[in-house]
Amino acid sequence: MMKRLVHRLAGSARGTATIELALFLPILMTMLIGVVDFTTAFNRKLQMEQAVQRSIERVMQTTTDQTVEENIKAEAAAAAGIPTSAVTVSYTLTCDGVATAYETDCAPGENEVRYVNVRAVTTFTPMLPLERIGIAKDNFQITVETGLRTA
Repeated sequence: MMKRLVHRLAGSARGTATIELALFLPILMTMLIGVVDFTTAFNRKLQMEQAVQRSIERVMQTTTDQTVEENIKAEAAAAAGIPTSAVTVSYTLTCDGVATAYETDCAPGENEVRYVNVRAVTTFTPMLPLERIGIAKDNFQITVETGLRTA
């Protein structure tokens, strides 16, 4: 009786698709959540890049009581949804393609180019807790940098 039941169950293919789905579904869901996380992080980076770039362009067209650096920081932080402490503004001067201290002037006849550079940093926490499964840390740093030639 028992032998006949075991033979009948071993020869049956009923439920095979359900078992295969149960085995494959966690892998499929992990991949799906990973793609959503990657897309969300990339979208956040693009939003921040656009916010920082627009803040430079907007500041160059307006006047306020703040310094240019404070104004750029405030505009970029507000547009990107991050604190002003996460935004840094730096200035670059090149004389004939060589980086030079910004406070100085190039020698007569040298090609002088001045830039304002803005860097913004934020963190991104994915939906999938990668640290728990030993792949990576729980959050990632998103850094965007942009600049504008001023002279």
